[in-house]
Amino acid sequence: MEKKHIALIMGGYTGEAVVSEKSAAVVAQHLDRERYQVYPLHIYPGNWYLEAEDGKHWPVDKNAFTVQKDGELIRFDGVFNIIHGSPGEDGKLAGYFDMLGIPYTTCDALTSSITMNKGYTKAILSGIEDLHLARSLQLFSHGPETATEVLAQLRLPYFVKPNNGGSSIGMSKVKQAEELEEALSKAFQEDRQVLVEEFVTGREFSIGIYRANGKVTVLPATEIISSKEFFDFEAKYSPGVSEEITPGRMDEREVDRVNRIAEQVYRKLNCKGSVRMDYFLEKDTANFFFIEINTVPGQTETSLISQQVRATGKTLKEFYTELIEEMWA
Repeated sequence: MEKKHIALIMGGYTGEAVVSEKSAAVVAQHLDRERYQVYPLHIYPGNWYLEAEDGKHWPVDKNAFTVQKDGELIRFDGVFNIIHGSPGEDGKLAGYFDMLGIPYTTCDALTSSITMNKGYTKAILSGIEDLHLARSLQLFSHGPETATEVLAQLRLPYFVKPNNGGSSIGMSKVKQAEELEEALSKAFQEDRQVLVEEFVTGREFSIGIYRANGKVTVLPATEIISSKEFFDFEAKYSPGVSEEITPGRMDEREVDRVNRIAEQVYRKLNCKGSVRMDYFLEKDTANFFFIEINTVPGQTETSLISQQVRATGKTLKEFYTELIEEMWA
């Protein structure tokens, strides 16, 4: 069997590049080398290159997404995308690969760009049965009246977050009115759009969903118990700051309801590959509240998706093979 050439793309143009490189190292270890010839490609502003086994860098020709290495022209049958943030998660690379006719493992350009915008994503998902959305305001500019407007329309406490950010950078929890101005300034430093949401008290979960063999599979959810006020950058990427339980503590009815909602979210947003959805089960009511969706979730050894795949008894190698084969389905 002739091996398919797979470009494993990593890096990116944001602070999340560090996490992307870690994810890629894990993916590289678990890809089936009998089926695939894997090429690690690093994508940084003005510097796209293939890293050879001897550590040498070979530039990528962006016109065709090919690499000329030792006189050999390398073309790719498909792309395993593990770039968090821009340009891998926000649809820019998806559009580029679409124009070149190269398949990839993640969502298409439209879904990728919409899901980077928390406000627009929520607007699309409203109307799914049993899916609740925290009351929120989407802000497009930061003027002297902004804080007053928020306080008039929403009940404290709030989450204030950059609308397009990832990894909870620039996010604050606001308990008192006088903390709001600083939180808005911090969020507007990260993004030109900011989302202010009423705070939902409840248990936090994260769940992986993917399409393979023609069907959508919902993985076992992970419950996140954080010692921090919320699951922020430090809690996500520092060991010991949050406790993660996979599968999370839900009764059978809750699992059925969450799985039904998760599949509908995946379908309604027209997702591809593996995504991760974060949600709350509200205190006292157990109502499902959607938080956000990640279309290029982390794949490090301790990442939630990796934990959830293992909880099903599947190996990461089998899981990644399914994701790759689905590109050509």
